[in-house]
Amino acid sequence: MTDIEAAKHNPAKIFKHPHDVIEDNSLPRNMKIEILKRWAYDEREISVAEEENMQSEDNRHGIILDEVLSALQELGVNSDQEKNPPTKQG
Repeated sequence: MTDIEAAKHNPAKIFKHPHDVIEDNSLPRNMKIEILKRWAYDEREISVAEEENMQSEDNRHGIILDEVLSALQELGVNSDQEKNPPTKQG
């Protein structure tokens, strides 16, 4: 059973890949979407920090964001809206 509260606050700590969220049968669809949206927000935050010359341990953030957006699209969330937020953080 997934620790839902932990997943909502730090999805990357609970799930290895965004698609793992989709495959978790213990989560209802709306919770999967909430977790993936949080993950996308976190990835955007990291991207902004990197643009401000803050170092990151992992340079895969652009790839992970694409995977998160793909997972959201698989759940029927409009990915065009997710890709073009009003700010970089979404």
